[in-house]
Amino acid sequence: MASAFEYAPAPESRSVVDIAPSYGLFIDGEFTEAADGKVFKTVSPSTEEVLSEVAQAGAADVDRAVKAARKAFEKWSALPGSERAKYLFRIARIIQERSRELAVLETLDNGKPIKETRDADLPLVAAHFFYYAGWADKLDHAGYGADPRPLGVAGQVIPWNFPLLMLAWKIAPALATGNTVVLKPAETTPLSALFFADICRQAGLPKGVVNILTGYGDAGQALVTHPDVNKVAFTGSTAVGKAIARSVAGTEKKVTLELGGKGANIVFDDAPIDQAVEGIVTGIFFNQGQVCCAGSRLLVQESVQDEVLDALKRRLATLRLGDPLDKNTDIGAINSAEQLARITALVETGEAEGAERWSAPCELPSSGYWFAPTLFTNVTQAHTVARDEIFGPVLSVLSFRTPDEAVAKANNSQYGLSAGIWTEKGSRILAVANKLRAGVVWANTFNKFDPTSPFGGYKESGYGREGGRHGLEAYLDV
Repeated sequence: MASAFEYAPAPESRSVVDIAPSYGLFIDGEFTEAADGKVFKTVSPSTEEVLSEVAQAGAADVDRAVKAARKAFEKWSALPGSERAKYLFRIARIIQERSRELAVLETLDNGKPIKETRDADLPLVAAHFFYYAGWADKLDHAGYGADPRPLGVAGQVIPWNFPLLMLAWKIAPALATGNTVVLKPAETTPLSALFFADICRQAGLPKGVVNILTGYGDAGQALVTHPDVNKVAFTGSTAVGKAIARSVAGTEKKVTLELGGKGANIVFDDAPIDQAVEGIVTGIFFNQGQVCCAGSRLLVQESVQDEVLDALKRRLATLRLGDPLDKNTDIGAINSAEQLARITALVETGEAEGAERWSAPCELPSSGYWFAPTLFTNVTQAHTVARDEIFGPVLSVLSFRTPDEAVAKANNSQYGLSAGIWTEKGSRILAVANKLRAGVVWANTFNKFDPTSPFGGYKESGYGREGGRHGLEAYLDV
């Protein structure tokens, strides 16, 4: 029987943002071609249409950008904190004013639903700039000694899953503390960073304080190994993070790495089931599961496992997959063909190893990169899908009987970025959270972020913290 309440299409207009046919590198306050003239195309994951052509940075361009940042550092670091704050406040306000443009641009270039970019990403981007603007003239009171000094030039490499938000996490504290920046966005999502470069010009930011280099991994490698870069910040895969750590070992560079994860979402038998199911969905299917802190391992107490799984499957059957620009869409496109192939291969491995796969019934669009929300049951800790980061809309379900068993299974991972606890007992939340080796532990919620709160991991999830007062330390000579 058809529902009396069918969804009508509610597309956001893509005409609100102007995408130029080509973009250059942003160096010393100006857009410029790459030294060797190379370019690459960026495509929309939901349609595979080419959005724009972008300059491909090489080693010569990295050197040029670092020199511009070094030159700008002298005057920028000498400004009183209250003056730097004015620029950050101005950037934050422009982001708010142009948030609709940015949300549409991010959705087109990344593939995530417009309601996520509009309601989650953009408010947090502005909030980070507002928050660190407030710190710029209070660094003496941050707990790092009197008159803490900036490090110099920060080389920053960000991923494709939250392009603009990761940019804000990196650039806002760097500028607040008096550093200058050379940032390389991911090759599949360069447009919002280039849009941000224009915001820097609109805000009157001095030339060379922020430089944006689009390109591939070789540009990122040239940036982090450049001898005149003082601080390296990287968010991305654990494999690349390890390579960066090796490449800067023995130098005086300060490094923070925010890497992969395999977060455990623990549901106890006294948890509010409906609320927990919503948290499970948010934990793994937000941004198509392409989240480093995703709750990709669901640990359910045996006595409520069947009830939770039945409710979860009913909920997944209601998720709407399709056009990311439609405001009704819950599940958007996978970011690239390469990532889709990785997800598909790992899911096939899970089936081959004996885990039981269930995918939500939904029709996948004929063009673009899509994967239906999927969960695995009959999973053991030895299964690949329970150990490897899939970085897609795939949930592995395990069971436990006692709190100690839940903690042991949650900690049985090479990662340690996030975890969630669902229970009505505050004493249990505190007792379990204290035993979990995870940088962030959420209680009766998941994937909640705030610029005042630090974020980071243990073990192969990296080291250092971003956000909050703790996020200042990585950019100060303490």
